[in-house]
Amino acid sequence: MSCPSRPACPTCPACPVPVHTQFASFELVGPIVENGLDPATDPAWADSGAKSPAEYARWAGHLCGMTCLRMALGADAPSLFALRDGALGYGAYTEDTDGSIRGLVYAPFVAYVRERHGLDATVHRHLAPEEIPALLDEGLTVMASVHYAIRHPRRPAPGRGGHLVLLTSRTADGTGVHFHNPSGTTAATRSAELPLAEFERFFAGRGVSMRVRG
Repeated sequence: MSCPSRPACPTCPACPVPVHTQFASFELVGPIVENGLDPATDPAWADSGAKSPAEYARWAGHLCGMTCLRMALGADAPSLFALRDGALGYGAYTEDTDGSIRGLVYAPFVAYVRERHGLDATVHRHLAPEEIPALLDEGLTVMASVHYAIRHPRRPAPGRGGHLVLLTSRTADGTGVHFHNPSGTTAATRSAELPLAEFERFFAGRGVSMRVRG
């Protein structure tokens, strides 16, 4: 799928899964997530399918899971906010009375993915790092819960979980994982690789496996 106001979204040099970010402008991901730029100022906000800059600014930071799904769905995937709307209908996100957004809730998300998009998907509530390569070898992707600081892998890991990335394959030498990060701030962190032991430092031990659409 081409982004209406920009050239075609980048393809991944290491796997057939497209590269997307949860913010519409690739070049603004860093300023938004690391420097506090207001997402409402993103000139490409409408490409996300949001109804307004305000809706985009409120939700985009919560849509790492929908971005992973969008990548798994391939070139004909719906817009980010169309996927969000579908997930909301299944209860995969909830909103508190104070307006705070909670999610992604895995079980209703998997029901949504299966019923609305026809993808084979499974919740893994306890997933050991050493189990991941076998899932990838079966042709599955793994939406894995990691700490967002995975985009700075040379720094100490401040925690595990709270963000979602899409693991798409093993590395060429078979010892690591290749993954797409919805909040990657550069090309190298949007489509990245880490040895499994390094990935484990950020990994919360849970996720969802999905078979990508061919």
